[in-house]
Amino acid sequence: MVRETAEVGVVVERRVLDNPWVDHAWVPVAVLAGAPVATPWTILEQTARLVRYYAGTFEVEFFGTDTTMYRENLRSGQPSLWIALRQTAAPPGIAVQLVTADSSEAEAMTGTNSDIIDVVPMPAEIQHKLAAFVEAHHVEHPFVKRKRDRADPEAMARRALHAQPRDDKK
Repeated sequence: MVRETAEVGVVVERRVLDNPWVDHAWVPVAVLAGAPVATPWTILEQTARLVRYYAGTFEVEFFGTDTTMYRENLRSGQPSLWIALRQTAAPPGIAVQLVTADSSEAEAMTGTNSDIIDVVPMPAEIQHKLAAFVEAHHVEHPFVKRKRDRADPEAMARRALHAQPRDDKK
């Protein structure tokens, strides 16, 4: 299987909410191309309403079997990366679970109903690397419409019962 990776730095925010049930929300806000030298969970900005963190360096994986999804992402006019965050018991209470360029992979993560999944713009450096990967490994598969089996009109027909009639009075 063809596979390449690209390192990215993830930036997330912890936003204060005006909500009687939830006091804050975690939101992915940006991806930086490469691996910044900052340590994970370094505070980048802090106000009364939010704290912006550098969450750490993560690998985005590109797979040769997913080039159709990558190509559509690049053609969308707004190439994006999807980030999945998951609550943890370890401080600061959240961890980056996934960074992907494949929207269907991110959609599959929504099944847990506990992950926070959001989209951020894809940096130009990652766009170029992904475009080169798609160019090198994409194989066009022609669409083949499946032909249905012809219906058998007798398949649902009533069949005569060959059993003897029951005599319930015995």
